[in-house]
Amino acid sequence: MITQCITVHGVTLHALLRQPVRPAIGGTLVLLHGFTGSAAGWGDHLDAFADAGLHVIALDLLGHGESDAPANPERYSIQRCRQDILAALEELDVPADRAILLGYSLGGRIALYTALSGYFRGLVLESASPGIADSVERERRRAHDEALAVCIEHEGVPVFVDYWEDLPLFASQRALPPERRATLRVQRLRNRASGLANSLRGVGAGTQPALHDELMGLDIPCLLVAGALDAKYSCLAEEMAEQLPQAMLRVVPEAGHAVHLEQPEAFDTAVLGFCLKAFD
Repeated sequence: MITQCITVHGVTLHALLRQPVRPAIGGTLVLLHGFTGSAAGWGDHLDAFADAGLHVIALDLLGHGESDAPANPERYSIQRCRQDILAALEELDVPADRAILLGYSLGGRIALYTALSGYFRGLVLESASPGIADSVERERRRAHDEALAVCIEHEGVPVFVDYWEDLPLFASQRALPPERRATLRVQRLRNRASGLANSLRGVGAGTQPALHDELMGLDIPCLLVAGALDAKYSCLAEEMAEQLPQAMLRVVPEAGHAVHLEQPEAFDTAVLGFCLKAFD
């Protein structure tokens, strides 16, 4: 595993790089984690993808992991995220049309917006959404995220992680082995309060533009993955699949929001099968 720091647009992003073990498929898989996550949180998935012949790049999003955590929330906007990701890939000599972008949850929203740039050969969205269409609901969510950001700054990361892990969205993760849950918690606790707070302010679902009207124009292969136990995001995946021109839908049984954690083998099988077809 190679660790690399990439400076783009005045900030430094941390990346984990994995070279293919067997003859390369000829493409790169770029992974974006969810809120409170990090590149390291993909764990054995990075090895599985590299073992199958993919070049693998996992990025720490701004404010997460070992990437910078600027003080200005506007620096975290989804528009700036796209600019940073594309610039990082150029620094790493990843040519356009030779990469597939995979994003989970928050990373999925960013991945969808970034894929609209036309840079990528394919897109994988795990438990993601195109944003919030209703402006009133979007403002309500923005206010809620601001309250959470203030809580993180005042109460600290451990208190927030307690709250975050107790959300109904993650209830199915309580069935994970204790050691895996402990590892996940340690990774979440390594984040900085300022980074998490400003990520919520800058790229929360209440601040990003709604992308529903953009879906029909995204004419690249797309794989939508959701857990059958996560009714909200399974429904969102089905709705997006109807709008995207080249969509494949995979609803994974006995999995909730984090399919890659709860059903890792099914997740890897779906992603690798998609990548092999896309790079064929």
